This record gives sequence, structure tokens and C-alpha cells, in this order.
Amino acid sequence: MNVIEYADRDMMMIELAQSLAGELNAALMTHDTVSIAVPGGTTPGPVFDSLSAVELDWERVTVLLTDERWVPETSPRSNTGLLRERLFTGKAARAGFFSFYTDDATPEAVLEQKSQDILPHLPLSILLLGMGTDMHTASLFPGADRLDDALDPKAPALMAMRAPGAPEPRITLTAPVLRGAMSIHLLITGHDKRRVLEEAAKMEDERLAPVSVILKNATVHWAE
Repeated sequence: MNVIEYADRDMMMIELAQSLAGELNAALMTHDTVSIAVPGGTTPGPVFDSLSAVELDWERVTVLLTDERWVPETSPRSNTGLLRERLFTGKAARAGFFSFYTDDATPEAVLEQKSQDILPHLPLSILLLGMGTDMHTASLFPGADRLDDALDPKAPALMAMRAPGAPEPRITLTAPVLRGAMSIHLLITGHDKRRVLEEAAKMEDERLAPVSVILKNATVHWAE
């Protein structure tokens, strides 16, 4: 685990966006298409703002979410809605998007098909993740109903997940997909999350600290 500390959050967001853009450009030089998976939530918004203005061959880039709440795009809790507002603007509007959400009542209704459709985009070229103070990442929550299955090395690429702290059902990338990304970045802010991260790095049980599945090969970006 490589930790990069920044003087402030604004600098971190700008420099992280530059790093991601550089990695995308390098991957495009050696591959016909590349993929990048990103988290929802408010924290990465400034990264998306900067990345959206970068000149890249976006037509050859496919963007995925690391996880999605099972709510329509019009919901303020939709991660897809956030991407459309913050990333798919400017130059990045030309990027492809692999959507998880459908109008079906539950994520289980589309899991089998989506798990097949995502395969051409794997392994992920670049992965950007966040982390909660409960040590969850993507929708791999401690205590979630299918966590053991999602952590299994033979797990399908996508799984539905329900957890006590998550109001809606989720669809999430599983541990093998996260761990298998070619480049892994973790974005966190504040002393509380830095402390939690250091605790997670020492824990051996992935069920208690799901974020630990990616820490060995991750670059952590932190600012107070």
C-alpha cells in the first residue's frame, strides 16, 4: 500500500485527476479500448470535474461504476446521476458508459446478463475507490447479506448486495474484479478515515474490513 499525502483536498483532487488522465492515455497507447471504474458519493466529484475537461480519445474509454444503488437516475442517491452531472460533460461526454441500473424491480433480475456483458471490459484498466468509516468499499459492506460470496475468488463479476446500513439494494463489483484491476487508487479524506485505513491494513479477516482486498496493490490518496 502506497500512501500519498497532499497539502490540501483541492490539490489532491487536481493531481489525482491528472494521474488518472495520464494512466488512461498510457493505456490507450497499447490497447484498442480501456476501462475505468469509479465510485459514487460526493467525495470524487471534484476529480470528475477536472477529468471531464481532459483531452483524451474518450470514444475508446468505457466508464463503469464500482457500485450502484438500485434507484432511478433521477434520484439524488443515484451514482449514475452524479456521473452525468460531473463527469460526462465537456470532453468526457464522448466516453462510453456501462450502466448497471435498469427499470427492473431488483438487481437480481439483470445480474446474469450484466455479468456477461461486463466481461469485455475486464480486467479493469483503472480502478478508483472510496472507503467508508466501516471499512466498506464499493458495496462490500461488513455484515452484508452476500459478502462471503462477493469475496470469494470465484465470485461472478457483479453481485446484488443488501446491508443494514444501506437503505436500498445495491449492485456491486466483486472482490476478484476489484483486486484484478491493472491500476488501483483509493481516495480518502480526513483523519478518521486515515485511522480506519491503518486499522484495515492490519486486519486479516476481509469480512470485517472489505477494503483490505485491494490495499496490497493500491495507491492511497489522502488529505485532511
